[in-house]
Amino acid sequence: MTGADAEQREKGSTFLPRFDDKGLITAIAVDSLSREILMVAFMNQEAIDQTRETGLAHFYSRSRGRQWMKGETSGHVLRVQEIRVDCDQDAVVMIVTPAGPACHTGAVSCFYRKLEGDGLVPVA
Repeated sequence: MTGADAEQREKGSTFLPRFDDKGLITAIAVDSLSREILMVAFMNQEAIDQTRETGLAHFYSRSRGRQWMKGETSGHVLRVQEIRVDCDQDAVVMIVTPAGPACHTGAVSCFYRKLEGDGLVPVA
């Protein structure tokens, strides 16, 4: 990336997502009311486009090798209120309204445990 490209990406007003070598960027979903981090996933250009078109969070599953919409089977969709882009445009934070638990385990957030010593304990 040239200096001009970096300048435009970091300080400009054009959305220029900087995908990794697999065509993905990190996407973080944050609850619009509690501001709790709900989940982290990945998006490709198609997922970004689908999210912007529908207002519902779409991602790319690295393990399944396909697009997916959060809640496509559970009904626990994430309605996107706002998408924030980090300084070098290689990650986004989506401010969302969840329609149920965000984690596939049924937990409100995927971050339901914390590290204590060498073990994991539930977050209160």
